[in-house]
Order: sequence, then structure tokens, then C-alpha cells
Amino acid sequence: MATQLYLGGMTVDVELKNIKNVHLSVYPPSGRVRISAPSRMSLDTIRAFAITKLDWIKKQQRKLQEQERETPREYLDRESHYVLGRRYLLEVIEENAAPRVELKHNRMVLRVRPAVTEQGRQGVIDKWYRWALRQAVGPLITRWESLMGVRVQRLYVQRMKTRWGTCNHARQTIRLNTELAKKPLESLEYVVVHEMAHIVEPSHNPRFIALMDQFMPNWQHRRRQLNQLPVRHEHWTY
Repeated sequence: MATQLYLGGMTVDVELKNIKNVHLSVYPPSGRVRISAPSRMSLDTIRAFAITKLDWIKKQQRKLQEQERETPREYLDRESHYVLGRRYLLEVIEENAAPRVELKHNRMVLRVRPAVTEQGRQGVIDKWYRWALRQAVGPLITRWESLMGVRVQRLYVQRMKTRWGTCNHARQTIRLNTELAKKPLESLEYVVVHEMAHIVEPSHNPRFIALMDQFMPNWQHRRRQLNQLPVRHEHWTY
């Protein structure tokens, strides 16, 4: 059962499960707070528990807010852009031809028609990132389908504000954040395996953790690298 608590302007997602322990997590990039608790635990008890952890929650949220963010892009020459963790310098070439993006050595070459706006340049690069992410993810899904014994029926790629990926357990589909195209391949692989594990187990319960430990023993390290922050998770026995 899922519900929410409201603590001094802060919203806490609560999920009651058939588990023995309480799990409190703060998720990037927005600092979303979630508590997974045993189904027998009352909301009043969970509220009291959350109040005792407010200082820890706020500390983790501050870390997220202070995390170095990608500076706004203007899509001009010599601007830095990242593809699978590697830095490229943008080179803009104006020509009367269909727009496209190419990677050449350490350069990301953007070819656009003359007088194309900043928004237009961004649109071309965003479309290319979606294509690049699909190219990188395809072989990963094929490999892990064999290793995990699961089948991904469909892959979706789109911009997301608060998640790196999601899984529709019933339809066996996964959805990935376009921003993953900028992350190192091992970070992308972690997200793929994470979402594919949800096809087997939709919840973040002990079975899910066991699956991740089985298929990717260093998954927690990869998760920390992806978010570039210390662990934002606490666990208590109840």
C-alpha cells in the first residue's frame, strides 16, 4: 500500500510492504524522500520515525542541491558536451543541408542550416542523444536478457525530471532518461540491469536486492558513481 506523509512542507512517500525492516531513501536529482516500512507499522509510528530522521534527510537533500550541475548550454563552438562519459568540444558548421551530429576524435560536430536558433541547435543534439542512447542500450539489453533470463518487450527513451529509469513490470517494458547518454557506460549498464531486475521483482524488497547482488555484485558502487554522491540510504531493523 502506498501513501504520503507531510512534514513541515516536505512530502514523504510511504510504501507498506511485507518486510521486516524500515528503509529510508533520498533520491536524486530532486531529493525525493521514500520510506518502505513493514505492513504492520502504523502511519503514526512512521511519522514519528521520519521526524527523528529529519536532520539526516535535510543533510542529504542539501548534498543534492550542492552537487555540481551541468552548466546551461548555448550550443556554441568550443562548448563541452559529454557522450558516454567522454568530453567532446562542440564545433558548429552552418550549411544548407539536413542537420546532423557527428563525433570526430574529441569533437562533436553539429551541422545545421544558417541562422538556426539556439533552441533549434538544442533540438538537433537532443534528438541525436536519444538515438545514441538507443545504440548503446541495445547490446546491453541483449546481453543481460541472456544472463538474467528475462525479456524486454520494448524500450522507451525520454527526458525525465526525477528518475534515471522506470520499468512497467506487467508489460515488461523499460523507460530510460535521455541524460544517461552522457554518463559512462558502466553507469548506463547499472540502470539497465536495475530496471530489468524489476521485470522479475517490481518492488525494492530483499528479493530485488538479492537479484542485484547476484547479477551485478558492485551495483551499489555503480549507483554512487552515477549520482556522484555518497550513499543516500539508511536501513533499520524493526
